[in-house]
Amino acid sequence: MTLPPDLALLDSAGKDALILALFERLNDLTARLEILEADNAALRAENAALRAENAVLRAENAELRAKLNLPPKKPDNSSTPPSRGHKGSEGEHRKPKGKPHAGAHRELHPNPTQRCNVAASLCQHCQADISGVEQTAVHTYDRIELPEIRPEVIRVTLLGGTCPCCNRPFKATPPAGLEPGSPFGPNLRAFAIYLRVAHAVSFERLVRLFSDLLGVEISEGALVKMLADSQEVFAKQSSRIRAELFAGTILGSDETSARVGKRNWWTWVFHHGDACCFVTHPNRSKVVVSEFLGDYRPDFWVSDRFGAQMGWAKHDHQFCLAHLIRDAKYAIDAGDTAFSPRFRELLQRACAIAGRRPNLADSTLRSYARKLDADLDALLRIKPKHDEGRKFRAIIKDCRQHLFVFMKNRAIPPTNNGSEQAIRPCVTFRKVTNCFRSEWGAKLYSDIRSTVETARRRAIGTLQAIRLTLDDKPLLNTLNTG
Repeated sequence: MTLPPDLALLDSAGKDALILALFERLNDLTARLEILEADNAALRAENAALRAENAVLRAENAELRAKLNLPPKKPDNSSTPPSRGHKGSEGEHRKPKGKPHAGAHRELHPNPTQRCNVAASLCQHCQADISGVEQTAVHTYDRIELPEIRPEVIRVTLLGGTCPCCNRPFKATPPAGLEPGSPFGPNLRAFAIYLRVAHAVSFERLVRLFSDLLGVEISEGALVKMLADSQEVFAKQSSRIRAELFAGTILGSDETSARVGKRNWWTWVFHHGDACCFVTHPNRSKVVVSEFLGDYRPDFWVSDRFGAQMGWAKHDHQFCLAHLIRDAKYAIDAGDTAFSPRFRELLQRACAIAGRRPNLADSTLRSYARKLDADLDALLRIKPKHDEGRKFRAIIKDCRQHLFVFMKNRAIPPTNNGSEQAIRPCVTFRKVTNCFRSEWGAKLYSDIRSTVETARRRAIGTLQAIRLTLDDKPLLNTLNTG
């Protein structure tokens, strides 16, 4: 510490110099104070920002810690597909079946192409001649074999010459079905489309298959040309199916991803009864549904709770109970013991009633519906303490009017399993082939899938349905035509 000078010893000039020095010192300290105050304000602001960031991080940390305690999403408690579910290894000793079936044998073919009746000539016991003894059938069996597969190649030569009357050249008219153009007939084209679409066989493998199995040399370009040439007939068949679908009053829908070129598209399915239509579109929004429906609106719609599929029915919408049962299972796995277990049991009971509807009278069905509604009201009065339980209860409270629509109309299914089953081959095709390189290929696949799935529902074989379509014939329901 510096001692102050003795002012009595200073003259007037010394005092003036001291005052000036003190003023300079004061100005220097004032400037340093202003800098420190600015630094202090900046540090306080930084501290406040760090405190706010710390609060956010603490909240995120708490949320992540809460998620660590949540169960994983699995096929049995969410919409996760079965292919993504973990399957544990089974033990060496499997649990025996509770009700093993009695077993079966192959039945004899109803229409054998050839019969071989063999009569015994000698007795296998005493070697006596029994050729003159009357004999009956004691053992009948089939031997099934494939004949040699050889392509039928018809060489067509159109003859011609010069007309002696008008002296002009003439040429014979090609026979029906043997016109010039593609060398491949409709059966071969149908077989190629069948293998490509129904079994997801790549073009490279198709070339080898045709060569090795059929003895037909064909290039990948020729296979692509076959598919391209069939666009018009399959689009026409798909339009017929769409018109038949719109003749009904109920519609179910679902969607799955697809890959077209280097972009993600979506494959949609719209169906009910024996009619089913597929649409591959670059969009997943309501635009797809609007373009497909046009001015048509069904009375009832069946789907999951995806927003793009809602708001199209004129009367009511049935939510898929299978999805909600899985959602309830997730809430149960998360720890909810108040609401979700009882709600899951309620939906399972409702699905069981739906399976017995053909044998129930209308009055019994109405009684069951009233009981389901009353039980649901009682469940919604429960206030679960678990977060997942509260969240799930709020969802059910908002959509409760769409849970038991199927109890009022026997034609409405309680689940959207029909849509998921119809669209499953599209998922398999996507995983095996990685989908499509061109947009026209995606559109053609949708039209062919519409044909094949509709044919399946009408008890028509896949190859037969493709052949009918190539001949520009409709798919008649064989179950209703006798």
